[in-house]
Amino acid sequence: MLRRSSAVMVFIAVAMALSTAGGLAAPATPPSAERLPVTYDFLAGLDTEARTPGGSLPGTNDFGCRPSADHPRPVVLLHGGGLGRQTNWATLAPVLANEGYCVFAPTYCPLSTAWPVSAAGGLGYKQDCAWEVKLFMDRVLDATGAPQVDIVGHSLGTEIPTYWMKYLGGRGLVAHYVSLAPYWQTEPDYDDARSELVALAQRRLGIPPLTPQSCDGCDFPTPDIVFNRAVREPTPYLPGVEYTNITTRYDEFIIPYSNGLLDGPPGTSVANIVVQDSCSLDNSDHASIVANRRSAAMVLNALDPANARPVPCLYIPPITGA
Repeated sequence: MLRRSSAVMVFIAVAMALSTAGGLAAPATPPSAERLPVTYDFLAGLDTEARTPGGSLPGTNDFGCRPSADHPRPVVLLHGGGLGRQTNWATLAPVLANEGYCVFAPTYCPLSTAWPVSAAGGLGYKQDCAWEVKLFMDRVLDATGAPQVDIVGHSLGTEIPTYWMKYLGGRGLVAHYVSLAPYWQTEPDYDDARSELVALAQRRLGIPPLTPQSCDGCDFPTPDIVFNRAVREPTPYLPGVEYTNITTRYDEFIIPYSNGLLDGPPGTSVANIVVQDSCSLDNSDHASIVANRRSAAMVLNALDPANARPVPCLYIPPITGA
């Protein structure tokens, strides 16, 4: 499992970098009405988190934002496991804000509210994660007055909101659902990697391990496996939602990457994209799929298909993006 181990190290590096960040620089300049700079580098979010601990990226989480006629729904960005609202979205957040979207991004279910661990979300029980996402969605809808949201999720952030939609009152509240590196068809190695990251954080912080209820002689599925099956079965898709799955053949977590490609049953709308099918130069992996010009164009087209733009073909490196 060398490929999975290398991917685990990406997320562990995020947690370790945050936990050793010291001598923090001054907070970033508050955003202005000018277009926000866009950095096509997955690792840029680490620098932002170190400079503004526990903050929000410029252009995000303005609860006074009102959606425009051109973009009538707020976009909610949902990070992957071990990441957060700043570390996951340094590229796509300003891209979307510059297009005129109201952009929101939580950091959901970290193991602790104390920084830097508070910046590494998605590490608690998935049911708790889904409940936190529900509360955040309620707040976004109430603040903006919008009847629906659009979702852009990465990895774990493609699974958690589905549970909200199916079981926690989110049905009918989502128009477009864009999934970057999803894993609809199986319990992935990703969950093993997530467990390793949780265990690392617990050891470093002295937090007792989270253990599900069990009994002697019983062999119950773990809560996360039960959650995964509740999301997948009989289908993760709901009618009335425009789904777009964006995957890469070089994904180190989702093995095989095709686990993220799943057609919808009758009555649902699902588009499956493999980024290499339209450009062999695209070497994006599980991280850089959220931080490059090609994926950014695909996300914008999925959210606003009536105003689709050309998707460039250019070399995309793993981890960082371009």
